[in-house]
Amino acid sequence: MGGWRDMPAEALEEQYSPSRWSPRLGRDAIVQAHLAATAAGTQRARAGAQTSLHVPYGDGEGEKLDIYFPTDPSGTFPVLVYIHGGYWQCLSKDESGFAAPPLVSRGVAVVAVGYDTAPKGHMDTMVLQVRRSLAFLVEQFSGIRGVYLCGHSAGAHLAAMVLSTDWTEYGVVPDIKGAVLVSGVYDLEPILHTYVNDALNMSREVARRNSPMLCVAPAAPAAAACEVLVAVAQHDSPEFRRQSQEYGQALRAAGWSVSLLDLAGVDHFDIIEKLSEESYVLTQVILNMISRT
Repeated sequence: MGGWRDMPAEALEEQYSPSRWSPRLGRDAIVQAHLAATAAGTQRARAGAQTSLHVPYGDGEGEKLDIYFPTDPSGTFPVLVYIHGGYWQCLSKDESGFAAPPLVSRGVAVVAVGYDTAPKGHMDTMVLQVRRSLAFLVEQFSGIRGVYLCGHSAGAHLAAMVLSTDWTEYGVVPDIKGAVLVSGVYDLEPILHTYVNDALNMSREVARRNSPMLCVAPAAPAAAACEVLVAVAQHDSPEFRRQSQEYGQALRAAGWSVSLLDLAGVDHFDIIEKLSEESYVLTQVILNMISRT
């Protein structure tokens, strides 16, 4: 079977258009429903938790964090760092707090990371911003007991790039104990040939150096102790599903502790929206990962 390089342009566009694959709603309706669900969930989270909003981790306009503190913050607490999707060009941290309620009630802080999306933000810049946000968190909060990354779609790509970071230049080494990568893109080269790159304007060189698939580091002792969960939706496109499977396999081959989770009955959008529900399987998997490690 031929790979993405053999696909006609129209087929490739379709593969990288997640809104075309949901059986729930039409293309425009599913995107609008996602924006509404994540915004409403974030409003609920802000109303029900102790927060520090718009905390700057750098000088850039987009370089801000929203922090949702645990209901009962004892001396130390684990932190879930959430990196939003939106194909590196839309959404923001202001729709990214929806997963907080079931976590803060169980003693986990949630941090939603803002970054400069395209066209203002360049791919290299976004990757650096997310890395710097982690370094900032670790420096500012001595009470952090383990960092858990969670990214959706483009955010899963950025979280995966964090896993390949050489932290020596940052002066700190975050204790990343787990990563939950949800419906991500790990090889950016196919994106170059789709509408997605109109705003990103990536060259092949930029795409290659920012492709987690091409930056898999051999697992250091600390990395071997970091659990990586690669999750994909039943109704993600075949290309999204392939990318998740191949990236998971590449990490495993490099010695990382990886599990793949193929979630039935969900699409590219509600696979992440449902993190607002404590009973949702992925919420439970995250809580179990945190309590185990």
